[in-house]
Amino acid sequence: MGKEHDERIVKAAAAEIKWRRGRIDINQEELAHRAEVHRSYIARLEVGSSQPTLAVLVRIAAALETDAAELIGAIVRRSKRG
Repeated sequence: MGKEHDERIVKAAAAEIKWRRGRIDINQEELAHRAEVHRSYIARLEVGSSQPTLAVLVRIAAALETDAAELIGAIVRRSKRG
């Protein structure tokens, strides 16, 4: 696995979070509010320059109206596609 695999996961997480946010039609500010994080943190996640802790990922999943297992599964599937 290694660094290249990690980078694919981070990139996939960024895309999946952004896609799911768009699917429920909320902006970064609203997602940040729901997940109890700062908007700039959401922006960093969505460009792949930051990685969430497990606790924050669970909050983000809930804010995106899904559960963490589904979100992680989607991220892994997306990372394998591209």
